[in-house]
Amino acid sequence: MTIGTGKPAETGAGNESRPRTVRRVFVLLNRARASDRIIAEVREFFQRRHVEVVEAEVGGSAAVPVAQLDRIDLAVSLGGDGTLLGCARLLAGSDIPILPVNLGTVGFITEIPVGEWQQAYDAYAAGSLGISTRVMVRAEVLRSGNRVARIDGLNDAVIAAHGRSKIVRLRVHLAGTWVANYRADGMVFATPTGSTAYSMAAGGPIVHPEMDAFVITPICPFTLANRPLLVPAAEPVRVEIELNQRTEITLAVDGVDVVGLQPGDQIDFSRSVHQTHIVRSGKRNFYQVLRSKLDWAGEPRA
Repeated sequence: MTIGTGKPAETGAGNESRPRTVRRVFVLLNRARASDRIIAEVREFFQRRHVEVVEAEVGGSAAVPVAQLDRIDLAVSLGGDGTLLGCARLLAGSDIPILPVNLGTVGFITEIPVGEWQQAYDAYAAGSLGISTRVMVRAEVLRSGNRVARIDGLNDAVIAAHGRSKIVRLRVHLAGTWVANYRADGMVFATPTGSTAYSMAAGGPIVHPEMDAFVITPICPFTLANRPLLVPAAEPVRVEIELNQRTEITLAVDGVDVVGLQPGDQIDFSRSVHQTHIVRSGKRNFYQVLRSKLDWAGEPRA
């Protein structure tokens, strides 16, 4: 599905000062986060600028007619990181930039606080804010030689036991080479954007979100010899679900799209043909976000 017609402006310094035309905005809001006051504020703000608004709620976005999403110049996500992930999946295949407004608690991806979003929009429209282009992951499930699922995500794809946590048995291949057998609670295949989520909690490295790479992180591996791997995004990765399993296993992409896996299934991970374009914050960069969100004081605290 292709949505929208405009391509994001280049992020080089010579192009960031060029004004951008915004006539139609898609707003994806999370009712659990966005108050009536904030929603009314957003509507009035764009009305004053004679910008048409197409609105949808998290959980109901699939019902939005594709025709309504045509000719969108900019998307605004009102919520937390989960809302932005949903917006990225909905707009996959388009070149529509997303202005991420953080109404949540952590907000690694949604760098723009609710008190700054109006200034951020005006700066974007004036051409003074750049766009961060993020790689997405594609997960394809093969069963008896047939593809039974293909899902794209911005954050990660997780293979794990369904329900009660038990060890799963996985066989990992990189570039056609058998690399390791995992005996673990599961495995996280994370994009650079998702490296600060489940992968980081499982001991994976933090990766700059604009890198062209993926992180493979075993979850609580049975042996400490299984370590996280940072691999080029162009590297083909295949994970086999071994035959002898003691639990049901699922694949979850961005924590939402869940597929039941069977012994013998093969999951191919690759760089998606789609990308996500996120409007950068004009007041903080990725490293400042890390320092703030992870509370890196730089010295021990008494």
